[in-house]
Amino acid sequence: MTATADAEAAANELTPLADYLGSVLRRLRALPPLDLDLTQAYGNVLAEDVVAPHSFPAFDQAAVDGYAARWEDISGGSRGPGYVPAPSGIPGGRSIRLNVVGDLGAASWRPVRLTPGSCFSVAAGAPLPIGADVVVPVEWTDQGMAAVEIFRAPKRGYGVRRAGEELPAGTLLARAGTYVSPALVAVFAATGIGHVVVRPSPRVVIVATGDELVDVGRGSQPGQVVDTNSHALTAAAAEAGALAYRVGICDDDPEALRGLLEDQTLRADLIITTGGTGTGPGDMVRRILSRREGGRAGPVTFTEVALYPGTALGFGTVGAEEVPVVCLPGEPGAALIGFEVLARPAIQLLAGAEPVFRPSVRAHLLETVSSPAGLREFRPAHVAERRGGGYTVQPLAGGPFTLSGLAEANGLLVLGERVTTAAAGSTVDVLLLDRRR
Repeated sequence: MTATADAEAAANELTPLADYLGSVLRRLRALPPLDLDLTQAYGNVLAEDVVAPHSFPAFDQAAVDGYAARWEDISGGSRGPGYVPAPSGIPGGRSIRLNVVGDLGAASWRPVRLTPGSCFSVAAGAPLPIGADVVVPVEWTDQGMAAVEIFRAPKRGYGVRRAGEELPAGTLLARAGTYVSPALVAVFAATGIGHVVVRPSPRVVIVATGDELVDVGRGSQPGQVVDTNSHALTAAAAEAGALAYRVGICDDDPEALRGLLEDQTLRADLIITTGGTGTGPGDMVRRILSRREGGRAGPVTFTEVALYPGTALGFGTVGAEEVPVVCLPGEPGAALIGFEVLARPAIQLLAGAEPVFRPSVRAHLLETVSSPAGLREFRPAHVAERRGGGYTVQPLAGGPFTLSGLAEANGLLVLGERVTTAAAGSTVDVLLLDRRR
């Protein structure tokens, strides 16, 4: 049997990534909903559809500073969309003079009515007088106080915002599963909503394991590796919308690891460990968390998944509260890819977000790449929109194990299990990353 055949045979014994993800995500449930004040709702995911209880605007109002008038009093000044570019904008080349019978500000509340030949000076946001159907902006007038000279006439309805024009009462404002953004908070407030039902942001604890690990702020020495993963994964969890807590480094001590995980279940909705998922002599996380006790299987099951990089992943629950735990590889590139593939969807599901996966596009591949047989590879790449439509994707140098490539990437090129070579010019799948540049 050739080396290629050996590799393919070994890959055939791995669990397909789609099957593994499905089995994990089916075991998770969205967190129980909370009724939160609007000021606290930002960043959470709606647990219920939200419908406007009141219209927006709530009443007819001026959209600009100017003079609220009856269009009949200045009619004939409009020819098509926008303003009339004629010398005066008024039929016959003359201006229109109206009596200013009062001033209305945003705080005005008494209803008033227009009479023929009169107008009100209004501020943007002020309620319209009854009978007004146009607001002449101040720059088209002489800005008179007792009487105003109008030099150009807007078309009927200009400067007017009618009640419910933007959002009538009963409008579906947002569906369950939608993240509450600052703009959505504004929409809710404008339609009279003071609180909403949301899923809380998942509390995610990140633990790095390994006797070889040392904290940041120093260079690696033989026998020492700077803890990259717990910092990177804490940032990744926060970017995914979680309340992320880094607890630092745990040595390969069975009792220390068990005790730490037990303590963290009190403040966690999900625990992520990194390191020790393989089958080597130093892979203590797998040994400890998968150990059978009292005839029962360990709390965490480790699976060889058809994923590149990082085939060894773990999932289960720990503690009396059965808090979910995701175990990722220790190699930094594999840990970050494993987070994107497994941990991030888990966070999204706990948060009640829809969909749980990153958006993906089909893109034109700019460079020929090879991929391991039988494994689904996620490779850092740069995605760009083409001028004529569609996307191009450029694989970044070094493949999935280079941190510099991951730092530059705004997408992950996905090469399926049956792909060993993807030729330049072919169309491939790409996950889009939320990277703001």
